[in-house]
Amino acid sequence: MGTNSVYEEWIGWHTSSRNGERRRRVAEGHGHAERLFAESVWWPAFHHFSNLHPEYEVVDFRDGVRFLDFAYIHGQIRVCIEIDGFGPHRRDIDRKQFSDELSRQNQLVIDGWQIIRFSYDDVKEKPRRCQQTLQQLFGRLFGNAESGEGNLSVLEKEALRYVSRNQGVARPGDLFRYLGVGRKRGNALVQSLIEKKWFQSRGSTQRVRAYRLKEDRSVTF
Repeated sequence: MGTNSVYEEWIGWHTSSRNGERRRRVAEGHGHAERLFAESVWWPAFHHFSNLHPEYEVVDFRDGVRFLDFAYIHGQIRVCIEIDGFGPHRRDIDRKQFSDELSRQNQLVIDGWQIIRFSYDDVKEKPRRCQQTLQQLFGRLFGNAESGEGNLSVLEKEALRYVSRNQGVARPGDLFRYLGVGRKRGNALVQSLIEKKWFQSRGSTQRVRAYRLKEDRSVTF
């Protein structure tokens, strides 16, 4: 199933499972910028839309209702993702609206939300940078806690997907650049995968040339 089909199925499910204003927001408010993010940033980064909610409704600090562009909710982890376009809304915003927007964001933080904001230009022109930002965030949030597939963190699963797509082998530098991590953090991540019996190294102890997916392992997530 292609990305477009998965996206349509995901949006269709959220539309059909809602009613009233919540349904209208998904059907009409989820526009080009949001779809571009979902297909060009989120999907390539994680290859699923599990726990990601478009146009998510929250009660604001004035007991009104607001909608987040995206909300990722997994256990106690809550991440708000906003896509900001540099258009009339940004250029023409008045002082009252500006203050209201900051108060809204502050209240989300107080309520336990992590907030990530991307410009539309970065989503369109620098999607890989946006992917790395998300992968780094979720890698930090999940750490080595269980994340749906055994005890693999988000970054560990992404490392396994990358190696699987490259015929089961990858050089350290290529893998670390793809994940957007430095050598120290990358080595720690790979060592964790070796200890969990997903990876085996090729080369000497002092100089590892590549990492290979173990023959008895297959990546299905």
